Amino acid sequence: MSTAEIAAANIISQSPGYLVSDMDGEKVMLSIETGKYYNLGQIGGRIWELIAAPTSLTDLVGQLVEEYDIGPEACEQQVHPFLNKLAAEGLIQVRNGHELE
Repeated sequence: MSTAEIAAANIISQSPGYLVSDMDGEKVMLSIETGKYYNLGQIGGRIWELIAAPTSLTDLVGQLVEEYDIGPEACEQQVHPFLNKLAAEGLIQVRNGHELE
């Protein structure tokens, strides 16, 4: 699936194989396979926590809207490119929501 295809009904989850740690309120990750280091930041770290269990983009945005002072549309506009970057790096798995039914 191309990263441009992440849609509201897609199911997003963490990819396995990363060591994750909290540093000064931010999530940092290390790929066991490649040795690459990632800093997800504070809100990116919260997104990472929320996708520990497979979730839809719609549910993810809904949870973030409850936790932060942001509207749904603005939230999705910021979360979508972040998820695209994670998908491009192989950090997340994106599946069609119907695959779980």
